[in-house]
Amino acid sequence: MSDQIKHECGIALIRLLKPLPHYQKKYHTTSFGKDKLYLLMEKQHNRGQDGAGIANVKLDVDPGHRYISRYRSNESQPIKDIFDKVNSKFEEAFKRHPDKFNDPEWQKRNLPFSGELFLGHVRYGTFGENGIESVHPFLRQNNWMTRNLVVAGNFNLTNVDELFDLLVNIGQHPKRKADTITVLEKIGHFLDEENERIYQKYKKLGFSHIEISAKIAKELDVQEILKRSASDWDGGYAMMGLIGHGDAFVLRDPNGIRPVHYYFDEEIAVVASERAALQTAFNLQYEQVRELTPGHALIIKKEGKISEKMVCKPGEKTSCSFERIYFSRGTDKDIYQERKMLGASIVPAVMKSINNDLTNTVFSFIPNTAEIAYYGMLEELRKELEIKKARQILKKGPEIKPEELDEIISQRVRAEKIAVKDAKMRTFISADSGRNDLVAHVYDVTYGIVKNNKDTLVVIDDSIVRGTTLKESILKILDRLSPKKIIVVSSAPQIRYPDCYGIDMAKLGDFVAFNAAIELLKERKKEKLIKEVYRKAKAQESLPKEQIKNYVKELYDSFTADEISTKISQILTPPDIRAKVEIIYQSIEGLHKACPSSKGDWYFTGDYPTPGGNRVVNRAFINYFEGINERAY
Repeated sequence: MSDQIKHECGIALIRLLKPLPHYQKKYHTTSFGKDKLYLLMEKQHNRGQDGAGIANVKLDVDPGHRYISRYRSNESQPIKDIFDKVNSKFEEAFKRHPDKFNDPEWQKRNLPFSGELFLGHVRYGTFGENGIESVHPFLRQNNWMTRNLVVAGNFNLTNVDELFDLLVNIGQHPKRKADTITVLEKIGHFLDEENERIYQKYKKLGFSHIEISAKIAKELDVQEILKRSASDWDGGYAMMGLIGHGDAFVLRDPNGIRPVHYYFDEEIAVVASERAALQTAFNLQYEQVRELTPGHALIIKKEGKISEKMVCKPGEKTSCSFERIYFSRGTDKDIYQERKMLGASIVPAVMKSINNDLTNTVFSFIPNTAEIAYYGMLEELRKELEIKKARQILKKGPEIKPEELDEIISQRVRAEKIAVKDAKMRTFISADSGRNDLVAHVYDVTYGIVKNNKDTLVVIDDSIVRGTTLKESILKILDRLSPKKIIVVSSAPQIRYPDCYGIDMAKLGDFVAFNAAIELLKERKKEKLIKEVYRKAKAQESLPKEQIKNYVKELYDSFTADEISTKISQILTPPDIRAKVEIIYQSIEGLHKACPSSKGDWYFTGDYPTPGGNRVVNRAFINYFEGINERAY
């Protein structure tokens, strides 16, 4: 994506199921869990670079000894920063106690992050709050081991206000109105209640306090705690938590919006947002990694029992398709094929735009995240060319001359590396008066490939959201090559509606597709519809979210997707550019064909999977109409 958009976070959880000496003997390291956590987080650094955090719980620690450790960082390289701190403790211990250092039980007693249960999180700051207090994991502390709670996740809830009020009504005093704090306190509240329930049960039977603590640790009903906690959550979430005595859980939303994958055997249980990260970190095959069922929790009890339990009744599975198009790493088997299909399915529209003239067309991609879709587009173009060659040969017949045959056979799809990103440039650019000129040089181009004023240049992007970078930078850069025409292809459909489940796309006015629809309405004297949609949206403000409808859809109903694309092309064409510019978007049908298992398409279609989504789009349009420049959730 050429636009700068914030996205989803990444999660990682590791539970060592064998005694620590087992890993030293088999893998020749006393840091097996810590090192694997680092690898899992690095393999998911694409999911968050604004902050990172880790936590560790040690099992069966004697009173008076620390059993929960947590580090967080919002430095420029947060994963490195965290593990540098952790590793420095190990290096110092080795210098001081070389004779004891290789004893994993000694490490567990004396060093942080040397226990059996690890949690890691990489964060994108979707709300622009990048202070250390906003970085996961969050910790709720208590002197009772079974009341300590560590929580982190990849989530956005649409009904934070309602949940905050619920906490206040039960007597709590949350320090902030944020979904992370709300989630922590909600789970913590029911964790406390479950502790109290078991305590009272055994107190009546005459058990001692020490005996009751052991009973609580064994009998905590994590499934019930999560059921009560998540009963009124509205949003997309992949939530993970550690309880102080050693239970752990990972919970997925009922629609499977956010991704969660896991694997376990007799040695380890591991969880991550992305399947490919698990495969790499633990040398697993595709078939060995499972996807957590929507609405279910993976629960790992302290004694090592692992189960998948239903927490919320699963709804229609609407996994985020934008995750597949752009955000997740393309090394996943399914995602790689899906992105290739996205590139292939848009070829008919491209061929129409270039009048089937492959001879005078150069194909490329920008930015690097569009590379896989580019390969799919090239494969399909080559198939088209082979069909064209066959038809030309058949038309000539058996009397075809050798030079004519050579000319036909030598035809190629002109695939080139046109745009090259200078990664170091962006770190130098400041927000001064010369910024725009510097931005225009973040990308460089390959000269001498495009024939001046004769060739059409086709570049594929994975998605076009705002189009700001396209207009201010990329199109101007490509125009230096003097193509006759520039066609920018988006492997994703037009983004028309806010996302409220993970990707930071919250304001309607930011979307070039929305602005195109508004301009078309004004041009065609249909401005009354804008006011009518505002009136309908305003009338819904006080309704329960379950009753709110998405009337913003009506703003698009007067136009075809091609008409909106044409207007987008006009909006994004810089005034001083020489080449003609055309923007081509993926169709909704092409999206569904390419990503059949990820049906979440609300930012394209306005079909939100939860009631909270309709409330968010309603508020977003009211904000737009009233000129309020703030998020809708």
